[in-house]
Amino acid sequence: MHIKNLYLKNFRNYGEETFAFTPALNVLFGKNAQGKTNCAEAVFYLCTGTSMRARRDRQMIKNGQIQAHIGCVCAGRYGDVTIEADITENGREIKVNGNKIARNADLLGNVYAVFFSPQELRLIQDGPDERRRFLNISISQLSRSYYTALSRYNKILEQRNNLLKNRDISLVMDTLPVWDAQFCRYAAEIARRRTEYIQKLAPLAEQAHAYLTDGQEKLSISPEKKYKGDEETLAARLFDEMSNNYDRDIRLGYTACGPHRDDLDISINGQDAKNYASQGQARTAALAVKLAEVEIFREECGEYPVLILDDVMSELDLPRRKKLVSRTEGLQTIITCTHAERVLYGREANKIMIEGGAIKR
Repeated sequence: MHIKNLYLKNFRNYGEETFAFTPALNVLFGKNAQGKTNCAEAVFYLCTGTSMRARRDRQMIKNGQIQAHIGCVCAGRYGDVTIEADITENGREIKVNGNKIARNADLLGNVYAVFFSPQELRLIQDGPDERRRFLNISISQLSRSYYTALSRYNKILEQRNNLLKNRDISLVMDTLPVWDAQFCRYAAEIARRRTEYIQKLAPLAEQAHAYLTDGQEKLSISPEKKYKGDEETLAARLFDEMSNNYDRDIRLGYTACGPHRDDLDISINGQDAKNYASQGQARTAALAVKLAEVEIFREECGEYPVLILDDVMSELDLPRRKKLVSRTEGLQTIITCTHAERVLYGREANKIMIEGGAIKR
């Protein structure tokens, strides 16, 4: 699986540009703030329908323009796939092989991608919402049913939270059980899939981390222990917990339990990574998680995803840079950096210089 070419028009700082990628190593290089990360962002957006940087799609439209267009041709096991996205101030339209898709779920699974940048330190150092975001994006690419359950869960959660703010307490108490039956059904599926995913991720991340650190440190990842049993058992247990805490939720004005409050336990050498890991340790741990994610895609889908490494090399010491480059053998990798020669270490690569939102030819 790989991206064959990428077309950008009025996207970020690009006017109009076409990139040709090889199935192996591709290096986008140039000075800072020239558009390298913007190109990487476009690739990930076409794979997932999600930007790792923008809160709103319209932020990706070039200043002074009213619409951006991006598109790519991807090669997979079943032939080529064309993906296009038109982004306007009021929304977006995505097409797969020329057919407009009604749901983002229909985009997922056409081409897989794993994205890593220095901002991924948030996965280790920030609050649980960053770790949930990582799980949601990764699992959604593997399972459209998970993405659908998550979307419906979030809608019910929003409606439930709005209901909890209603001052008519009798109405609230009568209506909550109706919402909660649906809420817990989707919550159980989300919890089960996350637990299964983490159980696969943990040993792979531990192996990748040992490789990057020469076995000097041990990374451990585990799901929260409250989710045990099949979906029916999980749904019943969560329904009981919510039913027993209506007063608490009404007092708080929001739903205080469920997968939207979950977290991961991540430790390095037995110590909580969030509170005790150094910058270097957190960076290596986050990178190990991403390398593990790559292996999960290969195991689950039978082919590697596109690996996007945005400005990562400058943040790693020389031995870890070399180790990382060696792990890119056999899969399409897109690396952004300031100097191509400093990341190749003898590897052949498709080198593309970016200057002012354009390829410098």
